[in-house]
Amino acid sequence: MDVKTLKTFQTIVACGSFHKAAEELSYAQSTITMQIQKLEAEVGVQLIERGKHLRLTEAGRLFYEQSLPILHDLQQLQTRMADMQAGEAGHVRLGVTEPAASYRLPGILQPFVSEFPRIRVSVDIGSTAVLCERILSGELDLALASAPELGAGLYFEPLFTEQFVLLLPEGHPLEKLEAVAPKDMRAYRLLITSESCPYRKKLELVLQESGRTPMDTMEIGSMAALQYYVQSGLGIALVPRVGLSPAPAGTIIRPVKGRPIDMTCGLICKASDYPLKQAGARLYLRLQEHFRSE
Repeated sequence: MDVKTLKTFQTIVACGSFHKAAEELSYAQSTITMQIQKLEAEVGVQLIERGKHLRLTEAGRLFYEQSLPILHDLQQLQTRMADMQAGEAGHVRLGVTEPAASYRLPGILQPFVSEFPRIRVSVDIGSTAVLCERILSGELDLALASAPELGAGLYFEPLFTEQFVLLLPEGHPLEKLEAVAPKDMRAYRLLITSESCPYRKKLELVLQESGRTPMDTMEIGSMAALQYYVQSGLGIALVPRVGLSPAPAGTIIRPVKGRPIDMTCGLICKASDYPLKQAGARLYLRLQEHFRSE
């Protein structure tokens, strides 16, 4: 018993004859007859009494009533499967790091989910290392983050550069400089992100080159929160430029000179899954198009 046979049976009932059902479905009448004979053989009872006027048997009436919701559900399932295959429906599990999660992704996702309402997108925010682990374990489909470790079994496509600037509280001694070098920062408390953050690792490499004397640092677990700790006068911080539009009241932005601390970011997925398919491929392409057009 298949969807086609159920549809044929219900069309015969609706039209009142094999001939009209054949015309409605664009089948030969012999095809209609064979389908019903096969259906009756499968269920083991006669469903339609043939004659000048077709009439459903008692079993036929029961079968008709019970098959209506079944056919509807099967047709709906077929449509959904076709939509998934075409990348028009499905569930995409996306990981993203800060600051892209707060300042870049919402503006990309809003038109995407409006255009593809049957694609459900889940967003998981975390560090690059954690997101990569979740991709490898199958918990995420793709991520928007900084480059993963080499040899991790992941595919990485760089798409944009996260630019960093120095944020100072108003009245800070470094405010008088037009651009601040890493060596200039060493005399002041620096607010930094958690140890696992790739931005912090790159920052530490640059600062080590400017001197070996340990710096006064204060660890703040959230990159998005750094600017507010600067605003409170707790220290200075290197923060993504994208999150300072505008900068918090009472703070000053200064560019950093010397070796750049900017981070390359892009799309990550499991190497064995690239290129992605279906809804995942649809979102991957939209993210590509957005960042390449910037």
